[in-house]
Amino acid sequence: MSAFRPTIALFGLSICLIAMFAASPAEASGPRAKSMYVYELPDGSRIVTDYPLNNRHYRLVRTGVDTRGVGQLAASKNNQFFRTDPDAYDGLIRRIASEHEVDFALVKAVMHVESSFNPYARSPKGALGLMQVLPETARRHGVHDVYDPEQNIEAGVRHLKYLLGLFNHKHYLVLAAYNAGENAVRNHRGIPPYQETQSYVRRVLKMKREYARS
Repeated sequence: MSAFRPTIALFGLSICLIAMFAASPAEASGPRAKSMYVYELPDGSRIVTDYPLNNRHYRLVRTGVDTRGVGQLAASKNNQFFRTDPDAYDGLIRRIASEHEVDFALVKAVMHVESSFNPYARSPKGALGLMQVLPETARRHGVHDVYDPEQNIEAGVRHLKYLLGLFNHKHYLVLAAYNAGENAVRNHRGIPPYQETQSYVRRVLKMKREYARS
């Protein structure tokens, strides 16, 4: 495993690191999604992981193999009280990305830049969840609960697969379309001259290289 670990997301509070404990080899090798755990920390914030934490000061709020409700429960509909382990969704990402033949590193990099692994993230433009999926995009791919991590990743991966086919697997165009829309990429015959989109493409490609080494 690479020494690289992105900073844990923490909104509205000072950024700090939390202790992380590695999953067992047996857990890591499972083909299906691992159990999800939601803990409440002493300061009232919550953290979501895909393995149990051995800390007597953390109160277990929820556990289960089902991801439904994890987004709302972890964030408590209040982003300032949310933290996450950046590896918490690796099991889901690997399974869903593999099913659709999309690169794991690409999916995780998009998630990192889009939401910082916050399953209850919401953008000013209305994009939602881990992969910041627009409601119309979610509906197009048959997803109804965008705050369910599994459904959100499914919608994001399906959309990436669609864009990969549309733009001949050119990742810089795929990412530009994910951020600015496919019509903007077509109209400008490349990455649109938007500072936000150009910065977004650079950031995701950088994170993709990091995750490809992990």
